[in-house]
This record gives sequence, C-alpha cells and structure tokens, in this order.
Amino acid sequence: MTSHTPQGPVDASQTPRYAGIATFAKLPRIEDVPSADIAVVGVPFDSGVSFRPGARFGPSHVREASRLLRPYNPAQDVSPFNVKQVVDAGDIVANPFSLDEAVRQVEEAATELGERVDKIVTIGGDHTIALPLLRAINKKHGPVAVLHFDAHLDTWDTYFGAPTTHGTPFRRASEEGLIDLTASMHGGTRGPLYGKSDLEDDVKLGFQIVTSEFVEEHGIPATLDKIRERVGDKPLYISIDIDVLDPAHAPGTGTPEAGGLTSREMLRLIRGLADLHIVGADVVEVAPAYDHAQITAVAASHVVYELVSAMAARG
Repeated sequence: MTSHTPQGPVDASQTPRYAGIATFAKLPRIEDVPSADIAVVGVPFDSGVSFRPGARFGPSHVREASRLLRPYNPAQDVSPFNVKQVVDAGDIVANPFSLDEAVRQVEEAATELGERVDKIVTIGGDHTIALPLLRAINKKHGPVAVLHFDAHLDTWDTYFGAPTTHGTPFRRASEEGLIDLTASMHGGTRGPLYGKSDLEDDVKLGFQIVTSEFVEEHGIPATLDKIRERVGDKPLYISIDIDVLDPAHAPGTGTPEAGGLTSREMLRLIRGLADLHIVGADVVEVAPAYDHAQITAVAASHVVYELVSAMAARG
C-alpha cells in the first residue's frame, strides 16, 4: 500500500480528454509518483501470431480509447484510483525478430515491475506474452489458478515446430508447473478445433471449460457459479483474449470466431469475480488495423478498467 495520497487521472473538467499523453485512463506515469500499487503496462509485440498480425499496436490503441474512462465505477461501487495508486508503467520492449528473446525480455521486465508494485494488468500484444507473465507471477505467488477467457484453448503444442506462440502459452505454462491444475479454467471458448484430442489434451493439462454456448444457454449467474466453484480463493491470474467477444463486439483481433460473448456479458463476468483473489491479469490480441470506430479498443479499455477496479476493491 502506498504511503502517499493516490494521484488520480487528469481532471477532464480542466483539461480536455483528447489533449496530452494518452496514458491509460489519463493516469499518472509510474515515474511521476513516489510509489504505486497497481500498474497498467503494455507489451507491443505480435511475432507469435498464426493468422492476422497487428496486435503490436494494441497497447496504444487501447490507451487512446481509455481517455473517456471516469474515476468512479458504479457497477463495483469503487473509485479505484482513490483507493489505490494506479499508474501507467509504459511499454515493455520485446524483440520483434526473436520470439525467445522477446519472451525473456517480458519475463524480466514483468518480474522487475512486480517488485515495485503489488499487481499488474498487461495490455498486449499477442497471447504469447501470457507465458512470460505467468513465469513472472509464479516467482511471487507460486502456481496460480488461471482463468482464461478466449475463443480458443491456447493449449496446442507447436506451430511450424515452434513451441512458443500465441496458440501454445497455456500448454507450456502447465508443463512448467506455473498453473494450479486443480483450479484453472477456460471461459467463452467456441468454434472448430483440429480434433477431439484437443479437448482431451486440455483436460490433462489442468483445465476445465465453460463454453460460449454454456453462457448463452444458462446465463451469467450459472457461469459465475461454475467458475467460482473451480477457482475458489486460490491466487488467480485472469488472461483475456479480446476474441472471446463476438466479432460484432470486437472486430479488431487476429483470429475472430463467430458466436462469442457480448461486451456486456464480459464486463458482468469480471464484476461477478471481483471478490476473488486476483493477483494479475492481461488483456491481449487487440489488433487496431481490423477495428472500426474503436469498437474493440473501447471494449478492451473497459475490461482493463473493471480488472483494475476489482483489484483495488479487494486490496
């Protein structure tokens, strides 16, 4: 907990939201405060994608859309920027020409940042970065429950012989012992797979699944019950691929799949989990080249805001 009174966002009644540097939600930069509790950090990297590139521009796109966020969250009844010192920690440099080097850089930078702040919410970038982020969080908390919202499982083995891509982070994390195999889960998955063996492998790697179809058929309360029963009060890392949303709500992403969640459903799910022991989170795969009128970026910025609010409210 910071010893100073938290410094909040720029006052939009005094300075236009569209003026100045686009930090997340117009928050102070980490270097402008004596200490911080929660950091929002970007990882502009997409060399691990298997289809459409462009998520390297995600962090800046989400920050631009976040200019309109306001300091009080009525849905969670919390003013997160008053309760905790929340900052924008800038971007982590990740080598675009070497996956292995990029993964090392993200792990090292996230580990260092984690020594300065209590919790981190990362804006990607592609989903490859979840692996080094989990390695960093493991040093602080040991194996964590992972709640992974995504259209896809991301527990495949390799692409073109490469073991580290945006489709493989949770297989590698499971193999490395970074994940609590009794408490991890995918949410919102849907669409075609390579074979039934994908699902069988996923179970062996420690995941249960609540599909997009389940959310549609049974609703948010039943979905929350399933998640809470699985996760309990374990240290929880939430990883959100924006393609968990239907393309109508998030067109700006690299591997879109029809039949996804609405942005409203996604926000309700986060709010319903706000009292859990969330120790870190990421929001990834925003690719602005495919976005329209900031639809995807607005959704992603609100997802980040709800995650920060949840972290601030629980403490």
